[in-house]
Amino acid sequence: MSDHQTRVLLPVNLLVATIAVSTASTFIRFAQAEGAPSLVIAAVRLTMATLILAPLAWMHYRAELSRVTRRDVMLAIFGGLFLAIHFATWISSLEYTSVASSVVLVSTGPLWVAILSPVFLNERVRGRAVFGLMLALAGGTIIGLSDACTFQNGLQCPQLNQAVKGSAMWGNFLALCGALAVSVYLLIGRKVRTKISLIPYIFLVYGICAVVLNIFMFAAGTHPFGYPAKAYLWIFLLAVIPQLIGHSTFNWLLKYLSATLVAVTTLVEPIGSALLAYLFLKEAPSRTVFLGGTLILAGIFLTSKQNT
Repeated sequence: MSDHQTRVLLPVNLLVATIAVSTASTFIRFAQAEGAPSLVIAAVRLTMATLILAPLAWMHYRAELSRVTRRDVMLAIFGGLFLAIHFATWISSLEYTSVASSVVLVSTGPLWVAILSPVFLNERVRGRAVFGLMLALAGGTIIGLSDACTFQNGLQCPQLNQAVKGSAMWGNFLALCGALAVSVYLLIGRKVRTKISLIPYIFLVYGICAVVLNIFMFAAGTHPFGYPAKAYLWIFLLAVIPQLIGHSTFNWLLKYLSATLVAVTTLVEPIGSALLAYLFLKEAPSRTVFLGGTLILAGIFLTSKQNT
């Protein structure tokens, strides 16, 4: 693929990836409504994605897989491990703390990527990209607070008043762990994707992630069997659209864009999720969601200038 073709595809693929991952929360809601626990949804989602990739990886990339160095295999294994930790900790955080607290904390991922990138990738965030990062994080925070806070007679957040009390503190800690884990996952992807093609890389990462999530699932006393057929349909759609299309496109982008920009772009997910919730769940987004979404888009625009 020529450099011109790549430059043309970058914004298109960014849009495709953000739309695809935005469907995740809606599909998860539908699967949960059929009685599937969150850890089961995550484990089966990654298992299905890996099984779908297996024939393609085996038939067309077997030679490349055999040439992958031990160091890169280990990095891919750690990438899968941290992706699994992200799913497990973030999903589990929702059992202890408010959705707002969880979303705000897990949305700090781009900040951790920006902090860690100079150390592990020698990629620095400079100039207006720093301002863009701050705008996007502010937008993510506003969207996270929109369900918990009201702006009548001043800012009031009754749900967040419990954030440092009892089990909520543990939930907040889990959400923060989820943010750190997905940051490490993106940093590893940025490092390894310059050496390994997309399909072999995601096959290794998703496969390890599936194994770890299945261990978490069985350790939690749940299993992947006996749920209604509709639950498996929604999980299959999770595996195909947000995972194989969304996450895989982000992994493709990591070869060409900084880890910080890719991380900031993932903040668009709540915007797409809000629009899909309006279309399919009849949940109208509030004015704060529109405000937060505007800040996120402005932040992505400014951050992207570092990569052009």
